[in-house]
Parts: sequence; structure tokens; C-alpha cells
Amino acid sequence: MRTFDFAPLYRSTVGFDRLASLLDQAAQIDSSATWPPYNIEKAATDEYRITMAVAGFTPDEIELTQHDTTLLVTGQKKGGDGEREYLHRGIATRTFRQTFNLADHVKVTGAALEHGLLTVDLKREVPEALKPRRIVIGGTQAAVGQDNAPVQIEGQAKAA
Repeated sequence: MRTFDFAPLYRSTVGFDRLASLLDQAAQIDSSATWPPYNIEKAATDEYRITMAVAGFTPDEIELTQHDTTLLVTGQKKGGDGEREYLHRGIATRTFRQTFNLADHVKVTGAALEHGLLTVDLKREVPEALKPRRIVIGGTQAAVGQDNAPVQIEGQAKAA
């Protein structure tokens, strides 16, 4: 496997250290980070869904924690298999810890466990103060809200 040195990227960019760190992490992924298998899909504009295959786990054995821009999904099987004798054990019930790096303003809106699939719904909610707003030249404008309506210039008729 190839390895890349991201040191020049760190030296020549300002404010992109989070992106460079993500690239570093992606280059160091090991096979244990791929279990349990998961899908990430775009459900709609600014809505996403993570689906993880966690067969054999119950809702109280899985924990989801969001801290800032990181979503941590952990699963730990509680005891109870001591009295069973397996001839073949193909359903993995080992402890797992999966971390997802989220973009700014992405929040978890819900989670469900059904038929062995954990579904986590996410939505990007950009605060109104951070959305682009129109600035009127030579005038004053309230700082609250947006003014994206077409501007009418004095002395010109409205276009039909």
C-alpha cells in the first residue's frame, strides 16, 4: 500500500487542517474499521442517512454520541451466550466502535434499529446568521434575515 506525506499540505495551507487530518485518517484505515458494514446515502438536499448492519444487537447494546462534528457509534454485546454451544458462529457480535466525521451544522435527527439494520438520519441545518444575505449598496439593512428579492431600479418599469 502506498503512503503519502501530507506535511507539505499542512505547511502551505491555512484553515484546512481539518481536511488534512481527515486525509491522514483515511490513509491509516485498518480492516477493523470496516466492521460493521455500513452505507452512507444522500436522502434529499441537506439530508443524509447512515445504515449499519448490526445483526444480533439490541437497541440497549448500541450507543450513539454526537460531539461537535463527530458521530460515534459503539456496540457492546451484553453477556448471555455462556450457556450456548456453537458448531459454527457466522454472526459477528464483537464489540465495535465506528466514528463518522460530519460536516459543520450536520445534526442527528433520529435513529432506529429494525431487522438488524441501524439507521441514523442526519440533516444539515445552517443557522440563519451564517446564510448568505444581500447587501444593499448605499443603504442600510437590518442584520436579521435575508433579502434575496430582485431589486427594482427607480425609473425602470418592471419586466413582464
